[in-house]
Amino acid sequence: MTDHLLDIARTLAHRAGAVARHGRTSGLAEVGTKSSLTDMVTEYDKACEVIVFEGLRAARPRDSIIGEEGARHVGDSGLTWFIDPIDGTTNFLYDVPMWAVSIGAADADGPLVGVVHNPTANETFTAIRGEGAFLNEQPISCNAAATLATALVATGFSYAPEARVVQAQRVAQMIHRIRDIRRFGAAAIDMCYVACGRLDGYFEENLHPWDIAAGDLIAREAGCRTGDFRGGPIRPAETLTASPAIFEPLGALIVGASPTISQD
Repeated sequence: MTDHLLDIARTLAHRAGAVARHGRTSGLAEVGTKSSLTDMVTEYDKACEVIVFEGLRAARPRDSIIGEEGARHVGDSGLTWFIDPIDGTTNFLYDVPMWAVSIGAADADGPLVGVVHNPTANETFTAIRGEGAFLNEQPISCNAAATLATALVATGFSYAPEARVVQAQRVAQMIHRIRDIRRFGAAAIDMCYVACGRLDGYFEENLHPWDIAAGDLIAREAGCRTGDFRGGPIRPAETLTASPAIFEPLGALIVGASPTISQD
């Protein structure tokens, strides 16, 4: 069954990605904001969510569905799909080729299937629980980074201006302890980049379930460790993905550099 679920997710991600990429090339007509002036939404965020939502409803009518742009369906199968139709909307808006369609499915035991498709790079990351992670159908694995000093780490910043100030202060406290910092602006891609060894770690706060549903599974199936900053279960409020050897030191560094996180 899981192969069938993956096929559905991959097909829909490619279909939505093709529409979004064509739309971006043609030009955007509708650009708005949501929670703040930096929280963008375009007509293609909405159109791509409709494509995935309707495709899932047709193929899996009993499954539950939760989408970033408001798509909702409550099913009774025990399986829930999470849709991020365009992860990295600001990149999409500015035609920066770092955005993706992210689709994840979870059951009572956690994430089951994940697909993250970046149309501009022609890259599709996939995973099925217990069966490894893949990039364009080739197996991937995370780096064996052993020390923070040589770790390349990505992060993201909140849409709230006051939170960004605190997060920038944190980076200033960390930058001399690691190799360098990257900020790509797409959580799903960040997690997949750790999974395939392009990054050693990634952390962010104040995400949503659809941001991490697919990327978390892909990262763990590639050998990464995921969780919150103190090593508890991963959650949208605190997301940390890293090579296993640096997961705990990186978490401790984040906590130690964070004035808003209790260090008791």
